[in-house]
Amino acid sequence: MKLELVPVPVADVDRAKAFYVDRLGCTEDVDVRPADGVRVVQVTPPGSACSIGFGTGVPAYEGTPGTVRGLHLVVADVEAARADLVARGVEVGEVVDVGGGVRYAGFADPDGNTLTLQEMAWRTGDAF
Repeated sequence: MKLELVPVPVADVDRAKAFYVDRLGCTEDVDVRPADGVRVVQVTPPGSACSIGFGTGVPAYEGTPGTVRGLHLVVADVEAARADLVARGVEVGEVVDVGGGVRYAGFADPDGNTLTLQEMAWRTGDAF
């Protein structure tokens, strides 16, 4: 089994798409309107095998915007990833070292769904 899509509820699909693609650097995989009132957008973070989906008219996207918490984006270097996002206009919190080689930096999308950059020192090379 592979987790390949995480639905994220948003209030404004265009605003969310702009954030995830332009600010976060995700690849736009899908933006379709297969029926009246239905829109499906799927984006994939750089290097990820799992995508983020949002849209309208689909039960998976009917949650309350801003209620997804702590989606982890694992990165090789949290300082570099944070600097890249800040340069793209994302408000990212300071890097926090929680010990054991794990460091985090958190941020939110325009709806308040939260994401976390996570660095785990032992996940480098083929282990990353």
